[in-house]
Amino acid sequence: MTKHLHLWSAAPIATLAVLTGSPASTQPTGDDRDEGEEIPFSEARLFLELNHTDGDLGLHALIDGRGWKKLEIDDPNDVLMLDVFVRSRLRKQGLTEFFFESAEPPFDELPPKQFFRRFPEGVYDIGGVTLDGKELESEVTLSHVLAAPPANIQISGVDAAENCDADPLPSVSEPVTISWDPVTQSHPEIGTPGVDVEVERYELILEREEPTALAFSVQLPPEVTSFEIPSDFIGLSDAFKFEIIVRADNGNQTAVESCFEIE
Repeated sequence: MTKHLHLWSAAPIATLAVLTGSPASTQPTGDDRDEGEEIPFSEARLFLELNHTDGDLGLHALIDGRGWKKLEIDDPNDVLMLDVFVRSRLRKQGLTEFFFESAEPPFDELPPKQFFRRFPEGVYDIGGVTLDGKELESEVTLSHVLAAPPANIQISGVDAAENCDADPLPSVSEPVTISWDPVTQSHPEIGTPGVDVEVERYELILEREEPTALAFSVQLPPEVTSFEIPSDFIGLSDAFKFEIIVRADNGNQTAVESCFEIE
């Protein structure tokens, strides 16, 4: 499957930061801790990402903290599902930030119900060992509630295509504004349907593929569901792919993709 645009590190990305990050951790560190006390990771996230357009699900994790030489993740049944050892000269240096995303086979290979059985809801334990032998420990909750895909997506008032294989694709002139209806409910078919969802943020990503790959990304607060693309970026190509990502307050993300052309 095609990787989501926001994970393509090879493409230069222009980012407009509309949403600020989380406040710094106030957990005690160093000498403020009792000897033998477990140290929480400064960031520990385990979440699901659904590509509604392509029809696939993946498990993602983002873990950060002081330098470590060992990392483990146990599922809610206390079954070890990730075990990372740092070896040789890298062990002397240690690791801090650690990100992974699972493979994302299409639903005809891995149906959602089978995926959810593989990764049940509940509390997952993330543990580690620092370079000086202290224990790292955080607990994170994985939810099966996924935001519904944004509906009524329009490009300058023109309905968006269901996917990039549509023929013909929508054709619009500048200025280009992409808009969608606010998301307030969970996905109607996948995960836990029929519940209210609080959106933490939206992310809008545009990409041109020719002659070289370039991407533009913007994060938007939940009350903003329309964005005018800067004319300088639109002027770089006559065809674009875009992605809208809905991030719920439980960390799970739902993405939709489409394409359009410039007249």
